[in-house]
Amino acid sequence: MWMSIQLNEYSAEPLYHQIEVQLRALIVSGQLSEGTMLPSIREMAQHLKCSVITIRRVYQDLEAEGLLVTRQGTGTFVAKVNPEERRRHRLDAVTTAMREAVAAGLRVQCSDDELRELFETVLHEARANRSPPGEEGYGECGKEDEG
Repeated sequence: MWMSIQLNEYSAEPLYHQIEVQLRALIVSGQLSEGTMLPSIREMAQHLKCSVITIRRVYQDLEAEGLLVTRQGTGTFVAKVNPEERRRHRLDAVTTAMREAVAAGLRVQCSDDELRELFETVLHEARANRSPPGEEGYGECGKEDEG
């Protein structure tokens, strides 16, 4: 079972962080359901062409967050995540990205109105280009709300 994790080796963001963010998103979005067995650390490292140490760190971090569970001799599995915890993880990820976008806008002297307009434009573009449910790019924060 291989996941669609895309790495950018030219990014300033460390590989482990790129993998962790994307794997967390797959779990909290429900694309990887409870009980799904993940590839072994070695298999995942080979597939993503990165270090075993990198994948071990990702698995350990997500296990510490309660998103993964490792059973000795069996493997690593997606943990049961209650709906409120799933919601919190989803919204935390979006909040972080929005804070970074707002900070970037403020650095270049965008006004509040310009930032709101940019958000609306990007949101409408994303909805127009959205993939069907279950495919990469499909986001689901609560209920659909086309404005």
